[in-house]
Amino acid sequence: MYHTDILDTDLYKLSMGLAIGRLYPKVKARYTFINRDGREFPAGFANCLREIVDDFRRLKLTKDGKDFIREKCYYLDPVYIDFLAGYRYDPKEVNIVQEGPKLIINIDGFYFRTVYWEVPLMETISELYFEMTKQGEDDEVVAVKNKIKAKALAETGIYYSEFGSRRRFSFHNQDKVIGDLKNHGRSHMLGTSNVYFAMMHNLTPMGTQAHEFTQFHGARYGYKMANEMALEAWAQVYQGDLGTALPDTFTTDVFLKSFGTKYAKLFDGVRQDSGDPLVFVEKIIKHYESLRVNPLFKMAMFSDNLKSIEQIKAIHDVCNGRVIDRYGIGTWLSNDVGVKPLNMVIKLTGVDFGQGWVPCVKLSDDIGKNTGDDAEVSLCKQILGIKA
Repeated sequence: MYHTDILDTDLYKLSMGLAIGRLYPKVKARYTFINRDGREFPAGFANCLREIVDDFRRLKLTKDGKDFIREKCYYLDPVYIDFLAGYRYDPKEVNIVQEGPKLIINIDGFYFRTVYWEVPLMETISELYFEMTKQGEDDEVVAVKNKIKAKALAETGIYYSEFGSRRRFSFHNQDKVIGDLKNHGRSHMLGTSNVYFAMMHNLTPMGTQAHEFTQFHGARYGYKMANEMALEAWAQVYQGDLGTALPDTFTTDVFLKSFGTKYAKLFDGVRQDSGDPLVFVEKIIKHYESLRVNPLFKMAMFSDNLKSIEQIKAIHDVCNGRVIDRYGIGTWLSNDVGVKPLNMVIKLTGVDFGQGWVPCVKLSDDIGKNTGDDAEVSLCKQILGIKA
């Protein structure tokens, strides 16, 4: 089915778009598709993808969509919502090449425009791949899985959001998953990151900033200042709303050096997206306590490769009575249909402030998730004193 609405994307892209447009309207950006598991794409994939991407220009914000985000996304100002109403994807910003089974994609243009490509493009790549390779499971089998998961998650006592847009099996399957979770989850599903499905299922859109926001500030202000400048910029735009900080762009240990009392009190909590979640819990609780901030009133959100009830319960048991725990569950919900999901990302790899391209890198708490030019990654580690 692919895309029927411009809101078939994740909230963090809309929130990022406002911050970038307001603070950095003249900056250009470059994104790169990274195929982490080296998946081979079938012959003709790039041509089919090109046709779909060219059709993106027809997508627009509908009146119903505008009314929905005006009500539910109250932190998006009226000027920005009017901008979204006039926004149209420009397919010329996306370059797609296929060399044998290898897929190469780059996105170039003004940052305030290109920021919106990542999620719908990844959705399309994933859905098209499984369509062309003719993989999948019967709807009835998937519905049973969804019901079992929803009930088990509720019985565990955790609260979670669906975060599965980027690597979903299909538009149809994500729609079905969200409906099943809502129906069987006993109100333990708090919302979804996908704004369109939030509208269609009367849920709350969930999300905050992306790693690229801190990557960008690393390129602009230097790696030692990246976290603090990103936190300050986000607070400047959102004034305390959307207050979940993302600590692992240049490793959590480096982030915590900048996450002082001001930000620890201003932000509602932090999101763990790489590394060992149990180690992260202890680290973040200890940090809050060192700042005399009670962790019982702060949130730790977990969103890294959650794929079993047992795994989530182990995290919950460690958090229970110590810090508020929330979960953003992605591929395990939106692509558990008997296939091997694509392990792919689209990352910000360069920015141009008007004097030429500056590389952007990401380190993460998992070495395998480091992205960017190898020499620049090494330089970043050297500057930040990271030996691994």
